[in-house]
Amino acid sequence: MKNKIIFYIIWLGVLSLVPISLLANTPPVYVLRNSSTIANFVQRFLGLTAFTLLFFQIILGAFMEKWTNKLGGWIFRFHIIEGVIAYILIILHPISFMFFNYFLGRGLDPFYIFTGFCLLCPTRIDFFYTLGRVSFWLLNISVWAGLLRAATPYMRVNWRKFHILNYLVFVLIGIHSIGVGTDVGTPPFSFFHGPALITVGIIIIYKLFVFAKARFANKS
Repeated sequence: MKNKIIFYIIWLGVLSLVPISLLANTPPVYVLRNSSTIANFVQRFLGLTAFTLLFFQIILGAFMEKWTNKLGGWIFRFHIIEGVIAYILIILHPISFMFFNYFLGRGLDPFYIFTGFCLLCPTRIDFFYTLGRVSFWLLNISVWAGLLRAATPYMRVNWRKFHILNYLVFVLIGIHSIGVGTDVGTPPFSFFHGPALITVGIIIIYKLFVFAKARFANKS
């Protein structure tokens, strides 16, 4: 019970960085000025919160067996519920951006929001938007692979191969947020954003090392 309380205190403490940083950049009186400022605030809130939840998803998912042994079976259920919430927020993030553009008089264009990819992007910001779109669709593959892991014999065996896309998704979202985010460099969220990317990078390197070591051992 003590470990559970400590975990939730840490989790809520990190999540609290989101509204604090948002309000540091945008006073409430400005947020409520018109529909576009409200949509922009919601979009930023969804983005930062989704980034934070996805970080916890990776931290927990990468070492779930150890977390379960340490904290108990509830942490796996928490991981599932948090994953669903993160997925919903990530879907709502581009939708709120679409309405932000609409309120600015740019029209309601879901195709631009979800499929406006570019290889040789005309502007720097278009490149970072493209990274966001790529991460969105990769996340869909990862999430649905997890949800359908018991649907077919193939998925029961191979779903993890798709689910590890979460690591790439987090990195792409991190780069996307650096390129277009207005709040990731604002304290106190900035104190979390950089270390979160570094931590996930270390986990990726560790996982690749374990994978390579296992493959080498099998060949030997």
